[in-house]
Formats: sequence, C-alpha cells, structure tokens
Amino acid sequence: MIIATVVFLLLLALAVTSTRVLKEYEQGVVFRLGRLREPLGPGARMLLPGVDKLIRVDQRIVTLTIPPQEVITRDNVPARVNAVVMFRVVDPVKSVMSVENHAVATSQIAQTTLRSVVGRADLDTLLAHRADLNEDLAKSIALMTEPWGVKVEVVEIKDVEIPEAMQRAMAREAEAERERRAKVINARGELQASAELRDAAKTLSESPASLQLRYLQTLLELGADHNSTVVFPLPMDIIGPFLDGFRGRTAPGVSGASPVTNTAEGTPDEH
Repeated sequence: MIIATVVFLLLLALAVTSTRVLKEYEQGVVFRLGRLREPLGPGARMLLPGVDKLIRVDQRIVTLTIPPQEVITRDNVPARVNAVVMFRVVDPVKSVMSVENHAVATSQIAQTTLRSVVGRADLDTLLAHRADLNEDLAKSIALMTEPWGVKVEVVEIKDVEIPEAMQRAMAREAEAERERRAKVINARGELQASAELRDAAKTLSESPASLQLRYLQTLLELGADHNSTVVFPLPMDIIGPFLDGFRGRTAPGVSGASPVTNTAEGTPDEH
C-alpha cells in the first residue's frame, strides 16, 4: 500500500512537472533532444522532463521605442530624431530559428534604417512630409524582418529636434514669407480696385445725371458728420467755360493783367 502511494505521488509529480499551459496569445516552439518539433498551440501541453525544451513566443503586438538618433539631413542640418515601431511575430518557428533575439534585432535594424532614411531627406521633407518617411521606414524595416517571421505593423517618427539657431532662422523665413504674401495680396487688391474704379468712371461718364447724384450723395455724407467745412464739388462742364475765359484774359501779350487778377479776386466779395 505504501509503495502504491509512493508510485502514485511520483506519477502525479511527473505529470505536474511535464504539463505546460500556453496562453491564447502564445505559441510554443519545442525541441526534443535538440530536434525541432511542431509548434504547440494554446492550452495544456505535456512535455517530457529533461527531454523536451519549450520556448514561449508571444504573438501580441510589441511596442518598441527607438532612442533619439543623431542624424544629418541631406541639406546638412543636424537633428535628433526618435521613433516608435510596432511589430508582432507571425511565424514562431522562424523567430526562434532565424535570429537569436528578434526584439533586439528589430530594434537595431530600426535604428539603422531611421538614420539612413532621414539622412536621404532634407529638413523640409522631414518636417512637412513625415507620412512619406514613415511609409519608407516601414517598408525598409519590414524587408529586413520578414525572414525572421516578424511583421512590422506601424513605424512613426515621434519627434524631431533641430538646433535653436536653425529654429530662429526658420522663424525669420516664415515671417518673411508671410510679409511677401501680404504685399502680393495688397497689390492684387489695388489692381482689382483700380479696375473697378475705371469701370465705375466709365459708367458715370456715360450718364451725367448719375454723376450729379453722386455729388449730392457726397454732400449728404459730409453733412452727416456735422463738419464746419463744406466741400461742394462742381462738374467740369459747368466751370469749364469760366476757366477757358480766365485763361483767355490772362494770355501773354494782353495788357492790364493785374487789373484782371484783381477783378478775379474781387468776384467772391461781390457774391
């Protein structure tokens, strides 16, 4: 009876030590005496103690942060760039057989590719067209990690740090660009306004009555401000004959120019 109990306990201990439980997101790569076996799915799995070796492979998405990298862009601007890489294992056997540590290898490849891709782009592309660089990074990293059974899901450049002197230069450039646009818009507005004024003058010249109404409207606007000075515009067709007569009387060779001037000055007094 005692022997049976001991044997039962030994078998129970052996069953406990031989049982491995794999979670739903894990797969197991098993080596029996150094030889590769078929991968094991999730659930309870029996292994031979001392004979089988189990390596658990997590198939969830792993977030890998690339530390800041010192790079020089194509237009010779120094910058510090960091990024984030999201990947997951799609082939557990390759991730174990093809590379020693797929996470470390992916991190090193991501750092090298980041420096290479950013070095081929200029600063404007790095700041304004980051999506294109992210796509290029993802393709380059995925091409290297595919033989390891690792699939790159997302590659995003997180932050770009440039020297302070370059930031001030970019700020001055942006301010100059805004001033240039403001001057261009102002010039275009003046051009359009002059064209509209020309059309309005043509329209008013075709109708003397409308021009007279415009004069009256101007007087109404001046009177609404309660000004002490009143400006009364006179049409050229009214004062034209008076000006012609004045020029004729003051023409060269005509005597008595001074009396004419005095007469002209006295005219307002008579009125």
